[in-house]
Amino acid sequence: MGGSHLNQLDAFRRNFHPVGAEAVHTKVMFPFSTKGDLPEVLLIDDDLISREVTATLLTMTGCTVHTADDGDMAVRMVIDGTCKPGLILMDAQMPGLSGAELIAQLREHAKAAIFAISASEPPPEVTQAADGFLQKPFGTEVLRKLIENHKPQVEQAAIDPNDPVLNLDVLTQFRKVMPETAVRQIYKAVIVDLGKRIDALTNAIEKGDRAEVRRIGHAIKGGCGMAGAVQAAHLGAMLEASSLEPKDNQVDNSETLLRDLRDAARGLERMLDAELPA
Repeated sequence: MGGSHLNQLDAFRRNFHPVGAEAVHTKVMFPFSTKGDLPEVLLIDDDLISREVTATLLTMTGCTVHTADDGDMAVRMVIDGTCKPGLILMDAQMPGLSGAELIAQLREHAKAAIFAISASEPPPEVTQAADGFLQKPFGTEVLRKLIENHKPQVEQAAIDPNDPVLNLDVLTQFRKVMPETAVRQIYKAVIVDLGKRIDALTNAIEKGDRAEVRRIGHAIKGGCGMAGAVQAAHLGAMLEASSLEPKDNQVDNSETLLRDLRDAARGLERMLDAELPA
């Protein structure tokens, strides 16, 4: 059993009557201004009761909750876009894909905080790989604090929408002094070089290597600037000026810059095909 929790638990919620208490009503219990203030949650647990009770408590906070009953299903859901979690809660010990291996695969495809949940202390490798640990049983107040600390951050695109992909004046100057085939070769080389530098940037960012990020940004700024690739050159300048955040050992705003750099490279390739078809 897995998938969108909101469509699965109507019957469960109607029949869930805690001992000595009135029926639980799944209204929003905590004051967030809009649903966009809340992280999307992926809950992974092979135990039906634990999964459904936890999912119900999460739903009561107003979150959109998706559930998976094993690690393989959870990874598939993230890869195919069924959910884009900002927060992942996963049982620390499950059959099949689980533990530190599951955390590693989830990190490849999701930008989410990952918390292990268990009734007992999880294995050390899980504790080290996860961002935190919640011991069962836990209540709505614990979940409320967790959600409050992981509300989605609004990312601002680094690319100025007014920046053209390519400076057509530079393209015109190239066309005046060399044949179309040579001009195309120049821009094809720029695109190939950008791809290599994006791979190198990814590695540098993962290592938290500020000097290397700045060096690559400087190279992108210079090379793309000479070729008139305006957006890529602008992003290179921003990477050159980037700093390192001490608290998480990551380059500040790097993920957004890297994403936008990929978009700029794709835009340049589309422009090349339109202006200088092979």
